[in-house]
Amino acid sequence: MAPSAAAFPVAQQDINASIPTKPRKNSWRSAIFIIFVEMAERFAFFGVTGNLVNYLNNVLGMTISSAAKSFNVWLGVSTAVFPVLGAFIADSYLGRFKTILYSSIIYLVGLVLLTVSVSAISLVHRKPVFFLALYILSVGQGGHKPCVQTFAADQFDESVPEEKLAKSSFFNWYYLGVSLGATLAIVFVIYAQENIGWAIGFGMPLIAIAGSLFIFLIGQKTYKRAVPVGSPFTKFMQVLVAAVRKRHVSEVHDGRGVCYQDVDRTAPALARTNQFKFLDKAMIIDEIDASRQTRNEWRLCSVNQVEEVKLIFRLFPVWISCFMIGVVIGQQSTYFTKQGSTMVRHFKIPPATLQVVSGFTILTAGAIYDCFFVPVARKWTKHPSGITMLQRMGIGIFICVISMVVAALVESKRVGIARKHGLMDTPKSVVPMAIWWLVPQYMLCGLADVFAVIGMQEFFYNQVPEVMRSMGAAFYLSAVGVGSFLSSALITVVQIISSKNGKVEGWLSGNNLNRAHLDYFYWILAGLSGLTLCFYIWVARGFEYKKIECKNDMATEA
Repeated sequence: MAPSAAAFPVAQQDINASIPTKPRKNSWRSAIFIIFVEMAERFAFFGVTGNLVNYLNNVLGMTISSAAKSFNVWLGVSTAVFPVLGAFIADSYLGRFKTILYSSIIYLVGLVLLTVSVSAISLVHRKPVFFLALYILSVGQGGHKPCVQTFAADQFDESVPEEKLAKSSFFNWYYLGVSLGATLAIVFVIYAQENIGWAIGFGMPLIAIAGSLFIFLIGQKTYKRAVPVGSPFTKFMQVLVAAVRKRHVSEVHDGRGVCYQDVDRTAPALARTNQFKFLDKAMIIDEIDASRQTRNEWRLCSVNQVEEVKLIFRLFPVWISCFMIGVVIGQQSTYFTKQGSTMVRHFKIPPATLQVVSGFTILTAGAIYDCFFVPVARKWTKHPSGITMLQRMGIGIFICVISMVVAALVESKRVGIARKHGLMDTPKSVVPMAIWWLVPQYMLCGLADVFAVIGMQEFFYNQVPEVMRSMGAAFYLSAVGVGSFLSSALITVVQIISSKNGKVEGWLSGNNLNRAHLDYFYWILAGLSGLTLCFYIWVARGFEYKKIECKNDMATEA
């Protein structure tokens, strides 16, 4: 006779504790309050990143390719490395509220040092101090970014149908809010950097972060907070170890049953799935387990614990498919900006300011998507969100392909005009071509954001185990961050291959964009994005969404 679940007492860390400090009356009120905090952070971050390549190139004297690679490496560390660490600390030990608080203070320190480095330190010693400040800022952002969005989404109660539907809409409006913060930074901060001074330009983000910290502390008594439950990686490893130890055990012939542990009634139980069947070994009760009075957590795991690990396994192929999204969108702050610096700029607008086109596209298209597209699509598909999260992301990846094709065509035309007017060897001369030619590629990147990036945010938040919600945000951020690393690596590879052992100048060499072959680089990105889309479609067709066990023993998709 198989032992009952009562034979194995549930340890405290097995319980998914997501306990609000007090009942919530208005989830949207708290969420909107937190959105304003994130708007200030995005204002600060884009105030630093929006024109960073020009600072590295024009002030610190780095070549265009070196500036682009340095920017991409720093952005990768900021979005792929530290957010994972910050999310782990938040989910396991500090909780999201404290992680946001402490990381905001670190963020503030980084911005203070950044402002001082461009104003009170000589140019000879500026470079190391400047990069030190950037990486301190990365640490602060690493704790702030994966937690704020998740903390805001936590304010909605998924057990209430109306709030569950509102949460899906929340991700659209959240991204619109942070896009507004980024757009304001691109308009005002970059203008200040180019026309007033870098000290003022970096001082404005400093004021924004100080204000966001103040706002965050004012509302601290109104937030619903989740209690950290210990390291999720320990539970993850327990399943893998238990599955390996019982790899020869059969549930039908050798087992004594399956360990269905009690779970916290406030947390939904995951339904059993048929994918990654080898992990099911971890929850089979064998003779050794049956002879014990207490459960050995490294030999016997619950159904829920095993299914949580399966969730993570299912996410990895989708995560890999998102890398090229980060590569494509990252071009806005690097080569798109340098293209604009060689073209005719009406009203003497800074070339980096054209990123505002992407911001306005996100604001406009995002509102249209939520207010018009979703209700219309819902009537046809009967899906609460109009289309599925994976369908939304797939459309975004397709738009990434189109954006790189358009960028390659525009760059080819720009070089052609430069050649026609004899400007190939005068990189500082203005090519008689209006900067507005870059608008379509910026708009397409904005549309890719609306579909791919917002879809990624909702998808990874929704599909990770509830105890790893901050890690869900880190999944999305790290995909973009790995894309930045990949972009830097691609620049290096293209340089090596196209330079022919240094005998011929590479496609992206030096500071002469007219002699470079940036259009070839864009065609490479378009091709890689197309291959990624094919891989993504194959992954998405076989993806199995998270399923929740209902009381009537039926399963429903989360």
